[in-house]
Amino acid sequence: MQSAETASQAGRWIGRGEALARLGVKAQTLYAYVSRGRIAARPDPNDPRRSLYAVADIMRLSGDEPAAAGEIGQWLPPPEESADAEFELRSAVSISAQGRLFYRGMDAGQLAEAATLEDVARLLWDARSANPFAEVRPRVGATPGHSARGRLFAALARRAEEDAELKARSAEALRVECARVLDEAVDAVAGSGPRLFLHQRLARAWKVRESDAHLIRRALVLSADAGLDAPALATRAAADGGASPAGAALSGLATLAGSSGIIDLARASAWVVAVRRQAADAARRAHEAGVLSGFGDPAWPRGDPRAAALLQAVGLPEDLARAMREGEQMTGRAPTFGLALVAVARRLELPRDAAADLLMIGRLAGLLAHALDQTTNGSPIRARLRYVGPEPGAN
Repeated sequence: MQSAETASQAGRWIGRGEALARLGVKAQTLYAYVSRGRIAARPDPNDPRRSLYAVADIMRLSGDEPAAAGEIGQWLPPPEESADAEFELRSAVSISAQGRLFYRGMDAGQLAEAATLEDVARLLWDARSANPFAEVRPRVGATPGHSARGRLFAALARRAEEDAELKARSAEALRVECARVLDEAVDAVAGSGPRLFLHQRLARAWKVRESDAHLIRRALVLSADAGLDAPALATRAAADGGASPAGAALSGLATLAGSSGIIDLARASAWVVAVRRQAADAARRAHEAGVLSGFGDPAWPRGDPRAAALLQAVGLPEDLARAMREGEQMTGRAPTFGLALVAVARRLELPRDAAADLLMIGRLAGLLAHALDQTTNGSPIRARLRYVGPEPGAN
């Protein structure tokens, strides 16, 4: 039977600090309880960036109140919310507005004019005046893998294993950890060498002229984030479950690698190769055959600003420039960002898969930002799994 004090507290909601003190656990464990339906959470009406937690659920888990039969593991919605409330995540990383993409309030296209990937990473990670890259040292030893992407995934998997220990880390320490992850990822793709900027190390590995290295820099900066899409959601879900920044970002990159965006990029790359080999009228033939890729993105009805910012700086050869113009005229749609990355790769004569590699390396900085944001400031991810399989015991 409940005591009077227990009954009076059952309907209360408390902040994270008090919840952690009552449970005697770390923040990652509290978030895991919420994501698994063990503790109900709701936004703090006084500060929507923070969450409140149900005292009744915390009392059950801490042993102050016995759980009712069959109650463990069920998701309990807050009394004033519907059980079918819309799934929502809060992010401070990026947003698209007025046909433009903003990284923490700053226009991505404008940043690409001069910023390095390190600059943008610091912005997305909310490092402010601190420079987490100042503490990074090169790692000795090559990363195994026969392709750039294979080495990139191997480097992240290694870091995910090394950083897997659950321990409390300050936001500053996590930013340094992210800087090391990004640095090692670029080394895995480009190989060891002088401690240049990240884009310069890639340019050196791909034998790009110094005067053209700014195109790689621009491509990386514009690739850093794309709002809340499937890779960002996968990253946040992994971070919310307790994964390290490297492990969470690995989840996001694996999602990106199998996404329709990468498939469209590959098709656009094949089309560009055909154009360069068969002259510009290949665009018209591809359009008539219904296989013209790289034009029109549902997420950007008026055209992707990242593609426009990148293509303005490329300086395409006339055959490819003409094909791009004709493709846009025939489809009535603007080039996608994937096609712009392909154009840069072909203009610089990079390896076959370099456009996708640029996208994944640049995006890694943004995925690490989502992992950081979720770990340090993110609201718990609340989602319900609705079972639609056979009735238990029916077979």
